[in-house]
Amino acid sequence: MGQLLEVAIALLYRDNCFLMQLRDDLPSIIYPGHWAFFGGHLEPGEDADTAVSRELDEEIGYTPPQLTRYKQINDGRIIRHFYHGPLTVSPDQLQLNEGQDLGLCAIADIQRGYKFSEKLAEDRPLGAPHRAILLDFLATQPLS
Repeated sequence: MGQLLEVAIALLYRDNCFLMQLRDDLPSIIYPGHWAFFGGHLEPGEDADTAVSRELDEEIGYTPPQLTRYKQINDGRIIRHFYHGPLTVSPDQLQLNEGQDLGLCAIADIQRGYKFSEKLAEDRPLGAPHRAILLDFLATQPLS
C-alpha cells in the first residue's frame, strides 16, 4: 500500500457565511459541479500549514491574516487537514483561478445543501462531505 494522500483545506468565513468554490463540471474530478472548499494537495516535503496558505494564494490570490487548525480526518486513503480563519476582503476582490464560481455560502444554504451560483444563475449542490464539515464546524465553533 502506498503513502496516504494529504490535502490542506481552508474554511474561510465572513459575515456568518463561508467562502466556497463551485468546482468545474468535469467528470474526471471528484464532486464536479458541486460547491466545495479552497485547498489542495500537499507537495512532497511540504507541511499542511504551508500547503493551505500556498493553495489559497494559487487559487484565489488571498493570504488570510490568521488560520487555525480545526481538525484532521484520516479515512485510510486521504488525510484531510482542515483550517479556519476570517475572509477579510470582499469575495469580488478575489481572483478565481480554479473552479467556475466562488461565493459566500450562508448558513441557510448549508442547511439545505444547495447554494445559488450567480455566474451560472442556478442552484448547485454542496459536496456531501463539505456540507458535513460545515455543519460540524457550526455546531462546535463560534464564528467571529
